[in-house]
Amino acid sequence: MTDMNDVEANAAHQTRGPAAKSKGPGMLLVAVYAIFSLSAGARALYQIIAKFDEAPVSFVLSGVAAAIYIYATISLARKGLGAYWAAVWAIAIELCGVIAVGIFSYLRPDLFPLASVWSHFGSGYGYVPLVLPIIGLLWLYRNRPGRGVERAK
Repeated sequence: MTDMNDVEANAAHQTRGPAAKSKGPGMLLVAVYAIFSLSAGARALYQIIAKFDEAPVSFVLSGVAAAIYIYATISLARKGLGAYWAAVWAIAIELCGVIAVGIFSYLRPDLFPLASVWSHFGSGYGYVPLVLPIIGLLWLYRNRPGRGVERAK
């Protein structure tokens, strides 16, 4: 009977917890973050090189958003407790950035003559920049450290 509990605990540990954050539906989350890394990075790079004088705040914020997306993608894809907490921090900072830039883009539109990735809560990207970190944090909470051990007991 003990062997069966060990097998169940091992199976639960492999399907839950930080090790499972980039498996199953987590792979889709990593893919969406990778796509946003590429799209936000390419957009920011082009805007900074070609049109920086037109809206420097917006374009620098788009570059910051791209850097956070890249860091979150790598952290979500990697295994280990350190990568788990790096993903939590990156995505939490992303959510704060989307909310802060979204609010400021409505309160001070003069600072955002051209949109950044996070302007107006990501309306230019179908509000995905607002929804994505919420889904990411919920996914990480679902796969938090110790969750597989709790379920196995």
